Amino acid sequence: MSFNTFGHLFRVTTFGESHGPAIGCVVDGCPPRIPLRQEDIQKDLDRRRPGQSRFTTQRQEPDAVKILSGLFTDEISGEQVTTGTPLLLLIENVDQRSKDYSAIKDIYRPGHAGYTYDVKYGLHDYRGGGRASARETAARVAAGAIARKIVPGLTVRAALVQMGPHKVDRARWNWAEVARNPFFCPDAQTAAVWEKFLDEVRGRGSSTGAVIEVVAEGVPPGLGAPVYGKLDGDLAAALMGINAAKGVEIGAGFAAATLSGEENADEMRMGNDGRPQFLSNNAGGILGGISTGQPIVARFAVKPTSSILIPRRTVDRYGRETEVATKGRHDPCVGIRAVPIGEAMMACVIADHYLRQRGQVGEARPWPFSPPR
Repeated sequence: MSFNTFGHLFRVTTFGESHGPAIGCVVDGCPPRIPLRQEDIQKDLDRRRPGQSRFTTQRQEPDAVKILSGLFTDEISGEQVTTGTPLLLLIENVDQRSKDYSAIKDIYRPGHAGYTYDVKYGLHDYRGGGRASARETAARVAAGAIARKIVPGLTVRAALVQMGPHKVDRARWNWAEVARNPFFCPDAQTAAVWEKFLDEVRGRGSSTGAVIEVVAEGVPPGLGAPVYGKLDGDLAAALMGINAAKGVEIGAGFAAATLSGEENADEMRMGNDGRPQFLSNNAGGILGGISTGQPIVARFAVKPTSSILIPRRTVDRYGRETEVATKGRHDPCVGIRAVPIGEAMMACVIADHYLRQRGQVGEARPWPFSPPR
């Protein structure tokens, strides 16, 4: 009954609670002799870290990672490299305020997992949600930083593409803009709209949902396996496992239902390099559960934060009807900090499938194949 682990060959087990002494993860299956420094992980954690703008929770956590096992100094290069044994990553919690939740410890917050945890386990950690808190995702981001190093030439990037009803203009998409605003938005003009919108949402004590798009480039063809090891199946499960996620789509996704067969088909031709080239990517880089070599494109939607200041009708764990308004420090839009989390989950899934492919068939088959005689 252990469900805190994901992956097959690249396996990640997370541990810890929002208001416990620490959170972290164990990464098992990482190949040996991969250069790895604490700074490699910290730079991704810093992008997810809370309290960096007025648009995220003001909880002040440095999210300083410690690597407690699985590294050794290479005698020739002098670099720290992985040993092939489990890597234990620890992140201490330093800014818990459990008293913020004492007034509502027996009250179920509508839209929050407190009720379902109580029904399942007979108890729930009301201090920030325990394991249901987005605080747990810092460990996934740390694991994702390691996963990015496993697949040669892999690049994983993500951006916020919708906040509430406001979508980015894809004609103005600029990856460089993602690092220039607090929303991870690829469209500078839309980022300005979001700033005003989210200030209004925060001002009335509410929250809003969002959509995040994740793109992986440099993914070799052939990753994934029929029928129950499909790359898109595992990717969808990983993204749905992110806190507050309520929907996932690959490539054209639900929009594919509006296309005709000829519009949806990604036509092919021979490229100048002698390899097949696709003229579009409605499939999102995956066909039959197996990667095509195109960019893998996925989107996931997150719901509005359930902890809001506006009173909502609910019940307590003793069956009494009441109202609840959540005070404390909360994200008015959890989608903002979900951007690096989506990148991490994509990287972990691809790394796992890369190792599975290498273990099953070894090197990729040469192209072109020999024609039949």
